[in-house]
Amino acid sequence: MAYRPSARQLEYFIALAEEGHFGKAAKKCHVSQPTLSNQFRLLEDSVHTTLVERGTTGVRLTAAGERLLPLARHALEVLDDFVTAAEAGRENLGGLIRLGVPSTFGPYFMPYLLPILKSKYPELELYIREDRPVVLEQQILDGTLDCIISPDLAGSERLQVLKLCQEDLSLAVPRSHPLSGLDVIPVELLQGERLLTLSQGFRLHDDVQSLARASGADFRQDYEGTSLDALRQMVSIGMGLCLFPAAYIASEFGKEPDIVLKQVAEMKTRRTICIAWRRDSARHSHFQTLYDLSHEAVESMNVPGVEATAG
Repeated sequence: MAYRPSARQLEYFIALAEEGHFGKAAKKCHVSQPTLSNQFRLLEDSVHTTLVERGTTGVRLTAAGERLLPLARHALEVLDDFVTAAEAGRENLGGLIRLGVPSTFGPYFMPYLLPILKSKYPELELYIREDRPVVLEQQILDGTLDCIISPDLAGSERLQVLKLCQEDLSLAVPRSHPLSGLDVIPVELLQGERLLTLSQGFRLHDDVQSLARASGADFRQDYEGTSLDALRQMVSIGMGLCLFPAAYIASEFGKEPDIVLKQVAEMKTRRTICIAWRRDSARHSHFQTLYDLSHEAVESMNVPGVEATAG
């Protein structure tokens, strides 16, 4: 049988990469420095590869070490998944789920999902991380998150993606704007109009950029907002126009009497909200159940412009 490094050796490798020092890595792993050094040397000898360069002040990864470090982390993650699935079982969905959600959807969806989860799995711990979709996708791939809910995700060899719902996007226009009297705005009438959006890494940024390209509207990154609330306020004082998702509109737009919402003719004004997890996760059944409950939560929302996909 081919040589396989032990989980402890991989832990020593990861600790060395993170601490950059044998003594600090040994302390982090609660072992003596000679123990860590001997086991790490055995790891390097067994794989016939130098993983770190040793210096007088510490160590740094070699090119091979940089390449193999993500695999070491992934190997330990799979072992953790194995133990979690074996010990916890289905009755509490593994005991803990690290779930990532974007700020453009999560705050308006989680109040519907959380009561369902609490009712069916009262012992489940749910760690919720809110961030930009581009960050969430990286974190699920590197093992920081177990599952994510995000717009317009694409399936891949590494990600299992299921469609959760369709969500409409509407163009917010100041009530005093000349376009506010139109029921549907022809795309060509947006030429020269200033479009506002969130920063890069949000799907909404890409949607507004596509609208600007199609219409000839003015899309400038110096007018990016830090949140949907900031964008709503910017539209209300006439700084520009902006696309907003339906769940946010239902939650927050009652506060803005100076804004009207419009559809844009001949433009995609809908996004797909998806749920995703790693294909190689040992917790597939847990996340499938989470998807089923999330689908139930969408159906309970009763929000105009948010439509559950076929389950």
